[in-house]
Amino acid sequence: MSKTNNFVFRGLHIVAWVIFVGLCIEAGGLIVNFFFSLYKPEFVQNLYQKLDLTEMYKDSKVFFYGIYSFILSISILKAYLFYIVIMLMHKMDLTNPFNSFVSRQIYQMSYFTLSIGLISYIGRQVTENLVHPDFAPNNLNQFWTDSQAFILMGAVIYIIATIFKKGVDIQTENDLTV
Repeated sequence: MSKTNNFVFRGLHIVAWVIFVGLCIEAGGLIVNFFFSLYKPEFVQNLYQKLDLTEMYKDSKVFFYGIYSFILSISILKAYLFYIVIMLMHKMDLTNPFNSFVSRQIYQMSYFTLSIGLISYIGRQVTENLVHPDFAPNNLNQFWTDSQAFILMGAVIYIIATIFKKGVDIQTENDLTV
């Protein structure tokens, strides 16, 4: 592998770590917001992203828990997706990339990406169909604006994972015949 490719790969590994840390901070902030909105709702306006759903909690606890579960699921799945990417980049051997570990990781990435897209889409539809006089869902759009992109990306990664698995099978067969 050339020095340029190695440098780019290391740079992408660092970028993946930065994104992972950011997503972990976001998920942690949302979890803290969730508990503060239950126990100390007066502090919510000072917390991360000022995600204040206390009016919804007062009116309907079912909708509050439902919407917040969508938000938390999406943020935790995004963080775990990048954890998978980091583990893939950490353990992948670029001189021999076609192995079962890499194939499994790429499949997992496709499943989690598709899950994020589907949960985002369902959360957006539930929020749009939620008829509530005091609830303005505009502050929640940031969590599921890119649901279609995640669904499409999950499908593309699944296709790549399938091709990669076929490459692993071919390489294993060639190794056995030599």
